[in-house]
Amino acid sequence: MNCLACQTKSCRSTVSCGAESFDMDTQLGLYHHQDTQKIIQAAAHLVDGDRAGTLSRIREIIEFAKEMRYRKIGLAYCFGMEHLAQQVRDILGSEGLPATGVSCTVGGLGQNAINQESTLAGVSCSPLNQAAQLNAQGVDLAIVMGLCMGHDILFNRHFEGDVTTLVVKDRPFGHEPVKGIEALHASIPR
Repeated sequence: MNCLACQTKSCRSTVSCGAESFDMDTQLGLYHHQDTQKIIQAAAHLVDGDRAGTLSRIREIIEFAKEMRYRKIGLAYCFGMEHLAQQVRDILGSEGLPATGVSCTVGGLGQNAINQESTLAGVSCSPLNQAAQLNAQGVDLAIVMGLCMGHDILFNRHFEGDVTTLVVKDRPFGHEPVKGIEALHASIPR
């Protein structure tokens, strides 16, 4: 199955194309699970009733967190974005959503201690430590802010609660990855 090559797009009108490799009844059972329904319904409140495209990502996170009744919010951030993480913490707090932040350098491990091939002794990013710290603090929702490629994957694998991304690191394009996609696409010979 390759939806990018599909010409009919029948799934956009609630008709299956029939090329799926999964069992639809199994998937519907997963969607109907109580925990999944809670998330689906909270997400629907953000886009239903002509709200789609009207809220900033931070506003969506605020409304979603309130709807889900998260008790503890954690910010897993790149140390280079600490000022932004502080702003997000302040915004969330002003909305009645206390948040705590954990820097990517938590634990102060050297690069050569984490990466078995590294000979660098400087401090390393430590997404496993970030996840462990937020797990130990009982965080329900982690907001990822600028973790490096790969580190974000490790954080997501090891954090035990719900995770969403607020900022994706893309230094050349001011942390706007869509600009990078557009620039690379424009450079493809046609």
